[in-house]
Amino acid sequence: MYKKIRSNWIKHFDFIIIDLVCIQVVFLLSYFLRYGVSSIYVNPIYTRISILLFLLHIFIVFFSEFYSGILRRGYLKEFKAVVKHNCILLAMILAFLFAEKQSADYSRALFFIFWGLNCLFMYAAHILTKLYIKEQAKDETNSEYLLLITTKALAKKMVAKLLRSKYSTYKLKGIVLVDESVTLQKVLGIPVVADFDTMFEFARTHVVDEVLLSLPQSRIEEITNQFLEMGITVHINIDRISSDLPNRTVQEVNGFTVVTTTINMVTVRQLVLKRLMDILGGFVGLLATGIAFLVFAPIIYMQSPGPIFFSQVRMGRNGRRFKIYKFRSMYMDAEERKKELMAKNKMNGLMFKMDNDPRVIPIGEFMRKTSIDEFPQFFNVLKGEMSLVGTRPPTIDEYEQYDFHHKSRLAAKPGLTGMWQVSGRSDITDFEEVVTLDTQYIKNWSLGLDLKILFKTVAVVLGRQGAA
Repeated sequence: MYKKIRSNWIKHFDFIIIDLVCIQVVFLLSYFLRYGVSSIYVNPIYTRISILLFLLHIFIVFFSEFYSGILRRGYLKEFKAVVKHNCILLAMILAFLFAEKQSADYSRALFFIFWGLNCLFMYAAHILTKLYIKEQAKDETNSEYLLLITTKALAKKMVAKLLRSKYSTYKLKGIVLVDESVTLQKVLGIPVVADFDTMFEFARTHVVDEVLLSLPQSRIEEITNQFLEMGITVHINIDRISSDLPNRTVQEVNGFTVVTTTINMVTVRQLVLKRLMDILGGFVGLLATGIAFLVFAPIIYMQSPGPIFFSQVRMGRNGRRFKIYKFRSMYMDAEERKKELMAKNKMNGLMFKMDNDPRVIPIGEFMRKTSIDEFPQFFNVLKGEMSLVGTRPPTIDEYEQYDFHHKSRLAAKPGLTGMWQVSGRSDITDFEEVVTLDTQYIKNWSLGLDLKILFKTVAVVLGRQGAA
C-alpha cells in the first residue's frame, strides 16, 4: 500500500507539534522573566493568551504556506520564515487585544520578550529537527527503496536529481537501463542492477518498495502493470500518463513531478490510526502473552526440554527480513524433519501444512488450535515489524520460490491475522487462493475491514474453526 501525503499540514505534522510546544514553553518563560517565578500563571488573563496563541498558530499555519519547502530552506531562509511567522503571530495577538479593548491589562514588554525568544527557540527547534530528519534518512529501516528505470541517455541527469535531497526518505536501490544489457557499471556511484529482461526478477528477489519510470510511452503501460501485479508502487513522469492506471495521483518525488499509481493508496491519518490500534493491541497482547507464559512454559519444557520461544526469519513488507517469535509448539528437530514430511503437504503451492503433524508436541496441538502459540508476535507488532491485521509472512525458502504476482501479498505489513485466517484456514489448500485473498485485502483495505477481520478472528479462534 502507498501512503499519500495530501498537504503540507499533514506532511509536516511533526514541525507543527514542535512549534506548538515551543510557543507554550517560551510564553511561560517570558512570563517568568517579566513577573518572576513566584507569580507564574496566577493571573488567569495570561492563561487565556496562552490558549489564544495555540489557536492563532494553527490558524496561521492552516491559511499560509509556512511549512512549504521547510526541508529545503537554508539557514538564512529558515530564519526569515520564522521571524515573519512570529511577526504575524504578535500582530494578531495585539490586534485581538486592541479590538477587545483589553491591551491596558497586559504587559507589552512580555509580548516583545515572547516575540524575541520565540524567534530564537523556534528557529533552533527547526534546525535541530531537520538535522534529526537528515540523520534518520540515513537509517535504512526508515527508508523506502526506490528503483529507477530509465534509458542510458537520461540516467545521469535523473540520478543527480534524486541524490540532491538531503532529507529524502528514499534510498536509491539501483538503476535499470532498458536500452542496453547490464554490465558492471555505476552512474554517479549508484549501481546499474538490471536491464529490461532482468528487472522484474531483481524486484522479486530484492526489497523494492517503489519504482520511478522515465521511459518512452510505448513501454510504460506494460512495465507498470507488471509492477502493480507485484504490489509495487509506480511513479511515472508527468508527461507519460495512461488513463487506465488505478489509484492515480500527481505529486513530487525528489524534485520530479510524477503520476503515482498503486494497488491501494492510503492517507497518513489512516496509517496513524492503524498504528495506534496496533500499539494498543500490542500492549494488551503482551499482557496476555505473559499470562500464557506462566501457564504453558512449564508444560512445554516438560514435554520437550529446550527453549520456550521459537524464532524464525520471515519476509515482511516488500521482502524485508525480520525475526518472528512464537511459543514453541514443536519438538526441537522440527525444521530438520520438515523435509521428510513434504510429501504429506496438504497445501497446493508455496506453503506447508499437514494434518496430525508428528513434529507437534502434545500441548502444541491445543496451542495451535487456539492460536496461543502466536501470542509472542505481539512483540513484533509493537516493534512495527507486523500489524494486528495483514498477511502472514512467508519463510525465506517459500519466498525464494515466488512468482512475480505472489509478491503482491507482501505489499502491506504482515499481520497476526488476516483475510485468509478468517476464511477457513484448514479448508484452503491452494496457495493461489491465499494470494488472491491477501491481494483482495490489500486492494480493499480500510480500518473498518481491519476491525471486521479482528472480530471474525476472535469468533474463529473461540469456535476453533479452520484452525491450523
